[in-house]
Amino acid sequence: MDMPAPNSGIQARKPEIARRLRAVLPPDAVIEAQEELKAYECDALTAYRCPPLLAVLPETTEQVAQIMAICHDIGVPVVPRGAGTSLAGGALPTEDAVILGVARLRDVLEINTDDRYIRVQTGMTNLAVSAAVEDEGFFYAPDPSSQLACAIAGNIAMNSGGAHCLKYGVTTNNLLGVTMVMADGDIVEIGGAEMEAAGLDLLGLICGSEGQLGIVTEATLRILPKPEGARPVLLGFDSNEVAGACVADIIRSGLIPVAIEFMDRPIIRATEEFSGAGYPDCEALLIVEVEGSAQEIDDQLARIVEIAKRHDPVTIRESESAEESARIWLGRKSAFGAMGQRGDYICLDGTIPVGELPSVLTRIAELGAQYGHMVGNVFHAGDGNMHPLILYNANEPGQLESAEQLGAEILKLCVDAGGCLTGEHGVGVEKRELMTHQFAPVDLEAQMDVKDVFDPAWLLNPAKVFPLAVSASRRTAE
Repeated sequence: MDMPAPNSGIQARKPEIARRLRAVLPPDAVIEAQEELKAYECDALTAYRCPPLLAVLPETTEQVAQIMAICHDIGVPVVPRGAGTSLAGGALPTEDAVILGVARLRDVLEINTDDRYIRVQTGMTNLAVSAAVEDEGFFYAPDPSSQLACAIAGNIAMNSGGAHCLKYGVTTNNLLGVTMVMADGDIVEIGGAEMEAAGLDLLGLICGSEGQLGIVTEATLRILPKPEGARPVLLGFDSNEVAGACVADIIRSGLIPVAIEFMDRPIIRATEEFSGAGYPDCEALLIVEVEGSAQEIDDQLARIVEIAKRHDPVTIRESESAEESARIWLGRKSAFGAMGQRGDYICLDGTIPVGELPSVLTRIAELGAQYGHMVGNVFHAGDGNMHPLILYNANEPGQLESAEQLGAEILKLCVDAGGCLTGEHGVGVEKRELMTHQFAPVDLEAQMDVKDVFDPAWLLNPAKVFPLAVSASRRTAE
Protein backbone atom coordinates (compact mmCIF):
# COMPACT_ATOMS: atom_id res chain seq x y z
CA MET A 1 0.00 0.00 0.00
CA ASP A 2 1.66 3.20 -1.18
CA MET A 3 1.94 6.02 1.34
CA PRO A 4 3.41 9.49 0.86
CA ALA A 5 7.04 9.94 1.87
CA PRO A 6 7.33 11.35 5.39
CA ASN A 7 8.37 14.96 5.93
CA SER A 8 11.94 14.64 7.21
CA GLY A 9 11.79 18.18 8.57
CA ILE A 10 8.88 17.24 10.84
CA GLN A 11 10.64 14.05 11.93
CA ALA A 12 13.75 16.03 12.88
CA ARG A 13 11.63 18.22 15.17
CA LYS A 14 10.24 15.26 17.17
CA PRO A 15 11.88 16.35 20.48
CA GLU A 16 10.45 19.86 20.14
CA ILE A 17 6.99 18.55 19.23
CA ALA A 18 7.00 16.14 22.16
CA ARG A 19 8.13 18.90 24.53
CA ARG A 20 5.35 21.27 23.45
CA LEU A 21 2.70 18.54 23.72
CA ARG A 22 3.89 17.48 27.18
CA ALA A 23 3.51 21.08 28.32
CA VAL A 24 -0.28 20.95 27.82
CA LEU A 25 -1.03 17.30 28.65
CA PRO A 26 -0.79 15.00 31.69
CA PRO A 27 2.65 13.37 32.14
CA ASP A 28 1.61 9.97 30.76
CA ALA A 29 -0.40 11.33 27.83
CA VAL A 30 2.48 11.69 25.35
CA ILE A 31 3.92 8.43 24.02
CA GLU A 32 7.23 8.65 22.16
CA ALA A 33 9.21 5.47 22.93
CA GLN A 34 9.40 3.27 19.83
CA GLU A 35 8.43 0.09 21.68
CA GLU A 36 5.28 1.79 23.03
CA LEU A 37 4.36 3.26 19.64
CA LYS A 38 4.06 -0.26 18.22
CA ALA A 39 0.54 -0.40 19.66
CA TYR A 40 -0.42 2.42 17.29
CA GLU A 41 1.27 1.30 14.07
CA CYS A 42 -1.93 -0.23 12.63
CA ASP A 43 -5.61 -0.78 13.27
CA ALA A 44 -7.60 -3.97 12.58
CA LEU A 45 -6.33 -3.97 8.97
CA THR A 46 -3.10 -5.50 10.24
CA ALA A 47 -1.59 -6.20 6.82
CA TYR A 48 -0.23 -2.63 6.81
CA ARG A 49 1.85 -1.13 9.60
CA CYS A 50 3.71 2.13 10.13
CA PRO A 51 4.93 3.57 13.43
CA PRO A 52 3.75 7.14 14.06
CA LEU A 53 5.99 10.01 15.10
CA LEU A 54 4.19 10.25 18.46
CA ALA A 55 0.89 9.30 20.09
CA VAL A 56 -1.14 11.46 22.46
CA LEU A 57 -4.04 10.53 24.75
CA PRO A 58 -6.01 13.62 25.82
CA GLU A 59 -8.79 13.56 28.42
CA THR A 60 -10.81 16.66 27.49
CA THR A 61 -11.97 18.62 24.47
CA GLU A 62 -9.78 21.51 25.61
CA GLN A 63 -6.70 19.29 25.58
CA VAL A 64 -7.57 18.11 22.07
CA ALA A 65 -7.82 21.76 21.00
CA GLN A 66 -4.38 22.51 22.44
CA ILE A 67 -2.89 19.49 20.65
CA MET A 68 -4.40 20.53 17.34
CA ALA A 69 -3.21 24.14 17.73
CA ILE A 70 0.36 22.97 18.36
CA CYS A 71 0.36 20.53 15.44
CA HIS A 72 -1.21 23.12 13.14
CA ASP A 73 1.42 25.69 14.11
CA ILE A 74 4.28 23.30 13.30
CA GLY A 75 2.57 21.62 10.33
CA VAL A 76 2.36 18.14 11.84
CA PRO A 77 -0.17 15.68 10.35
CA VAL A 78 -2.67 14.27 12.87
CA VAL A 79 -4.32 10.84 12.63
CA PRO A 80 -7.46 10.48 14.81
CA ARG A 81 -7.88 7.07 16.44
CA GLY A 82 -10.88 5.64 18.25
CA ALA A 83 -10.46 2.09 19.51
CA GLY A 84 -8.39 0.92 16.54
CA THR A 85 -11.05 -1.49 15.25
CA SER A 86 -11.15 -0.03 11.74
CA LEU A 87 -11.01 -2.72 9.05
CA ALA A 88 -10.09 -0.28 6.28
CA GLY A 89 -6.85 1.18 7.65
CA GLY A 90 -8.66 4.33 8.75
CA ALA A 91 -6.20 4.89 11.63
CA LEU A 92 -3.01 3.83 9.81
CA PRO A 93 -0.41 6.52 10.62
CA THR A 94 2.39 7.99 8.58
CA GLU A 95 5.92 8.24 9.99
CA ASP A 96 5.64 12.01 10.43
CA ALA A 97 2.15 11.99 12.02
CA VAL A 98 0.87 12.26 15.56
CA ILE A 99 -1.76 9.71 16.54
CA LEU A 100 -4.50 11.40 18.56
CA GLY A 101 -6.32 8.68 20.49
CA VAL A 102 -9.65 9.38 22.20
CA ALA A 103 -9.57 6.32 24.49
CA ARG A 104 -9.51 8.51 27.63
CA LEU A 105 -12.51 10.58 26.52
CA ARG A 106 -15.12 8.24 27.95
CA ASP A 107 -17.46 10.21 30.22
CA VAL A 108 -21.26 10.38 30.05
CA LEU A 109 -22.02 14.11 30.03
CA GLU A 110 -25.83 14.14 30.04
CA ILE A 111 -28.79 11.76 29.85
CA ASN A 112 -32.21 13.12 28.93
CA THR A 113 -34.87 10.42 28.64
CA ASP A 114 -37.69 12.93 28.23
CA ASP A 115 -36.17 14.21 24.99
CA ARG A 116 -34.52 10.86 24.24
CA TYR A 117 -30.86 11.71 23.92
CA ILE A 118 -27.53 11.06 25.61
CA ARG A 119 -24.41 13.23 25.36
CA VAL A 120 -21.08 11.43 25.70
CA GLN A 121 -17.39 11.83 25.09
CA THR A 122 -16.50 9.92 21.95
CA GLY A 123 -13.97 7.52 23.45
CA MET A 124 -16.90 5.71 25.04
CA THR A 125 -17.61 2.30 23.52
CA ASN A 126 -20.76 1.69 21.52
CA LEU A 127 -22.06 -0.94 23.95
CA ALA A 128 -21.35 1.29 26.97
CA VAL A 129 -23.78 3.89 25.61
CA SER A 130 -26.66 1.41 25.74
CA ALA A 131 -25.50 0.23 29.15
CA ALA A 132 -25.66 3.81 30.44
CA VAL A 133 -29.38 4.10 29.66
CA GLU A 134 -30.47 0.48 30.06
CA ASP A 135 -31.87 0.95 33.57
CA GLU A 136 -34.07 3.74 32.22
CA GLY A 137 -35.54 1.39 29.61
CA PHE A 138 -33.66 2.84 26.63
CA PHE A 139 -30.93 1.75 24.21
CA TYR A 140 -28.66 3.11 21.46
CA ALA A 141 -29.64 1.46 18.19
CA PRO A 142 -26.49 1.13 16.00
CA ASP A 143 -24.78 -2.15 16.93
CA PRO A 144 -21.62 -2.96 14.95
CA SER A 145 -20.23 -6.44 15.51
CA SER A 146 -17.30 -4.80 17.33
CA GLN A 147 -19.64 -2.84 19.63
CA LEU A 148 -17.98 -4.24 22.75
CA ALA A 149 -14.73 -2.49 21.76
CA CYS A 150 -15.38 0.13 19.07
CA ALA A 151 -15.59 3.79 20.09
CA ILE A 152 -18.33 6.28 19.24
CA ALA A 153 -15.63 8.40 17.57
CA GLY A 154 -14.95 5.63 15.07
CA ASN A 155 -18.67 4.96 14.61
CA ILE A 156 -19.12 8.60 13.59
CA ALA A 157 -16.03 8.61 11.39
CA MET A 158 -17.16 5.55 9.41
CA ASN A 159 -20.95 5.93 9.77
CA SER A 160 -21.14 2.46 11.31
CA GLY A 161 -24.28 0.33 11.29
CA GLY A 162 -24.72 -3.20 12.55
CA ALA A 163 -27.23 -6.01 12.47
CA HIS A 164 -30.18 -3.84 13.53
CA CYS A 165 -29.56 -1.02 11.04
CA LEU A 166 -32.30 -2.34 8.74
CA LYS A 167 -34.98 -0.96 11.06
CA TYR A 168 -33.15 1.73 13.02
CA GLY A 169 -30.64 3.08 10.53
CA VAL A 170 -26.91 3.63 10.86
CA THR A 171 -24.98 6.21 12.88
CA THR A 172 -26.07 9.19 10.80
CA ASN A 173 -29.73 8.37 11.59
CA ASN A 174 -28.98 8.38 15.33
CA LEU A 175 -26.52 11.27 15.61
CA LEU A 176 -27.99 14.62 16.73
CA GLY A 177 -24.95 16.78 17.33
CA VAL A 178 -21.19 16.90 17.86
CA THR A 179 -18.50 18.96 19.50
CA MET A 180 -15.59 19.04 17.07
CA VAL A 181 -12.08 20.43 17.21
CA MET A 182 -10.98 21.92 13.91
CA ALA A 183 -7.56 21.46 12.35
CA ASP A 184 -6.32 24.74 13.82
CA GLY A 185 -7.63 24.01 17.32
CA ASP A 186 -10.90 25.94 17.19
CA ILE A 187 -13.82 24.22 18.98
CA VAL A 188 -17.18 24.18 17.19
CA GLU A 189 -20.64 22.87 18.02
CA ILE A 190 -22.61 21.31 15.16
CA GLY A 191 -26.23 20.21 15.56
CA GLY A 192 -27.56 19.45 19.03
CA ALA A 193 -30.44 17.98 20.97
CA GLU A 194 -33.14 19.91 19.11
CA MET A 195 -35.32 17.99 16.66
CA GLU A 196 -33.84 19.73 13.62
CA ALA A 197 -30.87 22.10 13.51
CA ALA A 198 -31.11 25.27 11.45
CA GLY A 199 -28.88 26.05 8.49
CA LEU A 200 -26.71 23.79 6.38
CA ASP A 201 -26.56 20.07 7.18
CA LEU A 202 -22.98 20.18 8.40
CA LEU A 203 -23.64 17.16 10.60
CA GLY A 204 -24.26 15.17 7.42
CA LEU A 205 -20.77 16.14 6.27
CA ILE A 206 -19.11 15.16 9.55
CA CYS A 207 -20.69 11.71 9.93
CA GLY A 208 -18.73 9.40 7.66
CA SER A 209 -15.93 11.89 6.97
CA GLU A 210 -13.25 9.51 8.33
CA GLY A 211 -11.37 12.12 10.37
CA GLN A 212 -10.77 14.30 7.31
CA LEU A 213 -12.57 17.37 8.63
CA GLY A 214 -11.98 17.54 12.40
CA ILE A 215 -11.71 15.63 15.68
CA VAL A 216 -15.12 14.79 17.18
CA THR A 217 -14.74 14.80 20.97
CA GLU A 218 -18.37 14.82 22.16
CA ALA A 219 -21.56 13.48 20.59
CA THR A 220 -25.26 13.86 21.23
CA LEU A 221 -26.92 10.56 20.33
CA ARG A 222 -30.54 9.54 19.92
CA ILE A 223 -31.73 6.90 22.39
CA LEU A 224 -34.86 4.81 21.93
CA PRO A 225 -37.23 2.96 24.27
CA LYS A 226 -36.35 -0.71 24.46
CA PRO A 227 -38.83 -2.82 22.48
CA GLU A 228 -41.37 -4.90 24.33
CA GLY A 229 -39.81 -8.06 22.97
CA ALA A 230 -37.80 -9.54 20.09
CA ARG A 231 -37.48 -12.99 18.57
CA PRO A 232 -35.50 -14.45 15.64
CA VAL A 233 -36.16 -17.26 13.21
CA LEU A 234 -33.34 -19.31 11.67
CA LEU A 235 -33.81 -20.25 8.00
CA GLY A 236 -31.55 -22.68 6.11
CA PHE A 237 -31.30 -23.01 2.31
CA ASP A 238 -29.60 -25.20 -0.28
CA SER A 239 -27.87 -22.31 -2.04
CA ASN A 240 -26.68 -18.73 -1.52
CA GLU A 241 -28.74 -17.60 -4.47
CA VAL A 242 -32.00 -18.98 -3.04
CA ALA A 243 -31.27 -17.39 0.34
CA GLY A 244 -30.62 -14.08 -1.42
CA ALA A 245 -33.90 -14.37 -3.30
CA CYS A 246 -35.70 -14.99 0.00
CA VAL A 247 -34.22 -11.80 1.44
CA ALA A 248 -35.40 -9.83 -1.57
CA ASP A 249 -38.92 -11.26 -1.21
CA ILE A 250 -39.08 -10.38 2.49
CA ILE A 251 -38.12 -6.77 1.78
CA ARG A 252 -40.47 -6.64 -1.22
CA SER A 253 -43.37 -7.72 0.98
CA GLY A 254 -43.21 -4.50 2.99
CA LEU A 255 -42.12 -6.20 6.20
CA ILE A 256 -39.33 -4.43 8.09
CA PRO A 257 -37.60 -6.91 10.40
CA VAL A 258 -35.18 -5.46 12.89
CA ALA A 259 -32.42 -7.57 11.29
CA ILE A 260 -31.77 -9.98 8.41
CA GLU A 261 -28.33 -11.59 8.64
CA PHE A 262 -26.78 -13.90 6.04
CA MET A 263 -24.14 -16.63 6.48
CA ASP A 264 -22.86 -19.05 3.82
CA ARG A 265 -21.40 -22.56 4.23
CA PRO A 266 -17.76 -21.58 5.01
CA ILE A 267 -18.99 -19.19 7.69
CA ILE A 268 -21.53 -21.69 9.05
CA ARG A 269 -18.89 -24.39 9.43
CA ALA A 270 -16.35 -22.07 11.03
CA THR A 271 -18.81 -20.59 13.51
CA GLU A 272 -20.23 -23.99 14.41
CA GLU A 273 -16.78 -25.34 15.25
CA PHE A 274 -15.97 -22.15 17.15
CA SER A 275 -19.19 -21.60 19.11
CA GLY A 276 -21.30 -24.77 18.89
CA ALA A 277 -24.38 -22.69 18.21
CA GLY A 278 -26.25 -25.68 16.76
CA TYR A 279 -26.50 -24.44 13.18
CA PRO A 280 -27.73 -26.94 10.55
CA ASP A 281 -25.51 -28.30 7.77
CA CYS A 282 -26.65 -26.28 4.75
CA GLU A 283 -25.35 -23.91 2.11
CA ALA A 284 -26.78 -20.66 3.50
CA LEU A 285 -28.47 -19.37 6.64
CA LEU A 286 -30.63 -16.37 7.34
CA ILE A 287 -31.30 -15.01 10.82
CA VAL A 288 -34.41 -12.85 10.66
CA GLU A 289 -35.38 -11.02 13.84
CA VAL A 290 -38.57 -9.06 14.52
CA GLU A 291 -39.71 -7.12 17.56
CA GLY A 292 -42.79 -5.66 19.22
CA SER A 293 -45.56 -7.10 21.34
CA ALA A 294 -46.00 -10.87 21.53
CA GLN A 295 -48.88 -10.68 19.05
CA GLU A 296 -46.88 -8.49 16.64
CA ILE A 297 -43.92 -10.86 16.81
CA ASP A 298 -46.09 -13.92 16.14
CA ASP A 299 -47.75 -12.20 13.18
CA GLN A 300 -44.50 -11.01 11.60
CA LEU A 301 -42.72 -14.34 12.04
CA ALA A 302 -45.69 -16.20 10.53
CA ARG A 303 -45.51 -13.98 7.44
CA ILE A 304 -41.74 -14.39 7.15
CA VAL A 305 -41.98 -18.16 7.45
CA GLU A 306 -44.68 -18.20 4.78
CA ILE A 307 -42.38 -16.27 2.42
CA ALA A 308 -39.44 -18.54 3.24
CA LYS A 309 -41.46 -21.69 2.47
CA ARG A 310 -41.81 -20.55 -1.14
CA HIS A 311 -38.02 -21.03 -1.42
CA ASP A 312 -37.96 -24.62 -0.11
CA PRO A 313 -35.89 -24.07 3.05
CA VAL A 314 -34.10 -27.06 4.56
CA THR A 315 -34.49 -25.60 8.08
CA ILE A 316 -36.99 -23.36 9.83
CA ARG A 317 -36.30 -22.81 13.51
CA GLU A 318 -38.30 -20.20 15.41
CA SER A 319 -36.89 -19.20 18.77
CA GLU A 320 -39.15 -19.98 21.71
CA SER A 321 -37.05 -18.50 24.52
CA ALA A 322 -34.43 -15.90 25.34
CA GLU A 323 -31.85 -18.67 25.67
CA GLU A 324 -32.66 -20.03 22.21
CA SER A 325 -32.50 -16.51 20.73
CA ALA A 326 -29.07 -15.99 22.26
CA ARG A 327 -27.92 -19.32 20.79
CA ILE A 328 -29.18 -18.41 17.32
CA TRP A 329 -27.23 -15.14 17.47
CA LEU A 330 -24.14 -16.72 19.05
CA GLY A 331 -22.64 -17.97 15.81
CA ARG A 332 -23.31 -14.76 13.91
CA LYS A 333 -21.75 -12.61 16.62
CA SER A 334 -18.63 -14.79 16.66
CA ALA A 335 -18.27 -15.15 12.88
CA PHE A 336 -15.23 -12.93 12.41
CA GLY A 337 -13.33 -14.48 15.31
CA ALA A 338 -14.23 -17.94 14.05
CA MET A 339 -12.88 -17.22 10.58
CA GLY A 340 -9.73 -15.77 12.14
CA GLN A 341 -8.96 -19.24 13.49
CA ARG A 342 -9.08 -20.58 9.93
CA GLY A 343 -6.36 -18.21 8.74
CA ASP A 344 -5.66 -14.67 7.63
CA TYR A 345 -8.47 -12.85 5.91
CA ILE A 346 -9.49 -9.56 4.37
CA CYS A 347 -12.98 -8.38 5.37
CA LEU A 348 -14.65 -6.34 2.64
CA ASP A 349 -17.57 -3.96 2.96
CA GLY A 350 -19.48 -3.38 -0.27
CA THR A 351 -23.15 -2.48 -0.49
CA ILE A 352 -25.58 -3.53 -3.22
CA PRO A 353 -29.31 -3.28 -3.96
CA VAL A 354 -31.07 -6.15 -2.18
CA GLY A 355 -32.57 -7.37 -5.45
CA GLU A 356 -29.05 -7.99 -6.80
CA LEU A 357 -28.06 -10.38 -4.00
CA PRO A 358 -28.53 -13.64 -5.96
CA SER A 359 -26.50 -12.56 -8.99
CA VAL A 360 -23.75 -10.87 -6.95
CA LEU A 361 -23.32 -13.91 -4.69
CA THR A 362 -22.98 -16.13 -7.76
CA ARG A 363 -20.35 -13.83 -9.26
CA ILE A 364 -18.38 -13.63 -5.98
CA ALA A 365 -18.13 -17.43 -5.97
CA GLU A 366 -16.86 -17.37 -9.56
CA LEU A 367 -14.26 -14.72 -8.76
CA GLY A 368 -13.09 -16.65 -5.69
CA ALA A 369 -12.54 -19.75 -7.80
CA GLN A 370 -10.76 -17.69 -10.45
CA TYR A 371 -8.28 -16.23 -7.96
CA GLY A 372 -7.94 -19.42 -5.92
CA HIS A 373 -9.19 -18.02 -2.61
CA MET A 374 -12.00 -19.22 -0.38
CA VAL A 375 -14.56 -16.46 0.17
CA GLY A 376 -16.95 -16.61 3.10
CA ASN A 377 -20.04 -14.38 3.07
CA VAL A 378 -21.54 -12.97 6.25
CA PHE A 379 -23.45 -9.72 6.08
CA HIS A 380 -26.41 -7.49 6.85
CA ALA A 381 -28.62 -8.83 4.08
CA GLY A 382 -31.61 -6.59 4.76
CA ASP A 383 -29.87 -3.48 3.47
CA GLY A 384 -27.44 -5.22 1.11
CA ASN A 385 -24.35 -4.43 3.21
CA MET A 386 -22.03 -7.31 2.27
CA HIS A 387 -18.94 -8.48 4.18
CA PRO A 388 -17.13 -11.07 2.03
CA LEU A 389 -14.16 -12.56 3.92
CA ILE A 390 -11.26 -13.51 1.64
CA LEU A 391 -8.98 -16.14 3.18
CA TYR A 392 -5.26 -16.10 2.37
CA ASN A 393 -1.92 -17.20 3.83
CA ALA A 394 0.11 -14.20 4.95
CA ASN A 395 3.26 -16.36 5.07
CA GLU A 396 3.05 -17.34 1.41
CA PRO A 397 4.52 -14.78 -1.01
CA GLY A 398 1.94 -13.29 -3.36
CA GLN A 399 -1.09 -14.44 -1.36
CA LEU A 400 -1.88 -11.02 0.12
CA GLU A 401 -1.54 -9.36 -3.27
CA SER A 402 -3.87 -11.82 -5.01
CA ALA A 403 -6.39 -11.53 -2.15
CA GLU A 404 -6.30 -7.75 -2.57
CA GLN A 405 -6.85 -8.07 -6.31
CA LEU A 406 -9.82 -10.33 -5.69
CA GLY A 407 -11.15 -7.85 -3.14
CA ALA A 408 -10.89 -5.02 -5.64
CA GLU A 409 -12.84 -7.04 -8.21
CA ILE A 410 -15.59 -7.80 -5.68
CA LEU A 411 -15.90 -4.14 -4.68
CA LYS A 412 -16.05 -3.07 -8.33
CA LEU A 413 -18.76 -5.69 -8.78
CA CYS A 414 -20.76 -4.06 -5.98
CA VAL A 415 -20.51 -0.64 -7.63
CA ASP A 416 -21.41 -2.04 -11.06
CA ALA A 417 -24.47 -3.71 -9.54
CA GLY A 418 -25.76 -0.30 -8.46
CA GLY A 419 -24.19 -0.24 -4.99
CA CYS A 420 -21.18 1.45 -3.46
CA LEU A 421 -17.68 0.75 -2.15
CA THR A 422 -18.53 0.86 1.53
CA GLY A 423 -21.49 0.56 3.86
CA GLU A 424 -19.91 1.02 7.30
CA HIS A 425 -16.18 0.23 7.32
CA GLY A 426 -15.18 3.36 5.46
CA VAL A 427 -12.67 3.91 2.64
CA GLY A 428 -9.47 4.44 4.63
CA VAL A 429 -6.49 3.16 2.67
CA GLU A 430 -8.15 -0.13 1.68
CA LYS A 431 -10.54 1.35 -0.91
CA ARG A 432 -8.72 4.62 -1.55
CA GLU A 433 -7.54 3.79 -5.07
CA LEU A 434 -10.96 2.38 -6.00
CA MET A 435 -12.73 5.70 -5.46
CA THR A 436 -12.33 6.53 -9.15
CA HIS A 437 -14.46 3.48 -9.99
CA GLN A 438 -17.43 4.94 -8.13
CA PHE A 439 -16.89 8.69 -8.51
CA ALA A 440 -16.22 10.83 -11.57
CA PRO A 441 -13.34 13.35 -11.36
CA VAL A 442 -15.78 16.21 -10.78
CA ASP A 443 -17.30 14.33 -7.82
CA LEU A 444 -13.90 13.80 -6.20
CA GLU A 445 -13.00 17.45 -6.79
CA ALA A 446 -16.16 18.52 -4.99
CA GLN A 447 -15.33 16.28 -2.02
CA MET A 448 -11.80 17.66 -1.86
CA ASP A 449 -13.17 21.21 -2.04
CA VAL A 450 -15.02 20.46 1.20
CA LYS A 451 -11.81 19.22 2.83
CA ASP A 452 -10.04 22.38 1.71
CA VAL A 453 -12.57 24.44 3.69
CA PHE A 454 -12.20 22.43 6.92
CA ASP A 455 -8.51 21.50 6.63
CA PRO A 456 -6.72 23.83 4.16
CA ALA A 457 -3.27 22.42 4.96
CA TRP A 458 -4.45 18.80 4.58
CA LEU A 459 -3.02 17.82 7.96
CA LEU A 460 -5.90 15.60 9.10
CA ASN A 461 -5.66 11.84 8.51
CA PRO A 462 -3.27 11.97 5.55
CA ALA A 463 -3.28 9.50 2.65
CA LYS A 464 -6.84 8.29 3.32
CA VAL A 465 -10.04 8.29 1.24
CA PHE A 466 -8.76 10.15 -1.83
CA PRO A 467 -6.50 8.42 -4.40
CA LEU A 468 -2.95 9.67 -3.91
CA ALA A 469 -2.53 10.80 -7.52
CA VAL A 470 -5.82 12.70 -7.40
CA SER A 471 -5.10 14.47 -4.12
CA ALA A 472 -1.39 15.16 -4.69
CA SER A 473 -1.90 18.80 -5.65
CA ARG A 474 -3.91 19.45 -2.47
CA ARG A 475 -1.45 18.03 0.05
CA THR A 476 0.25 21.32 0.77
CA ALA A 477 1.50 20.25 4.18
CA GLU A 478 4.16 17.90 2.82
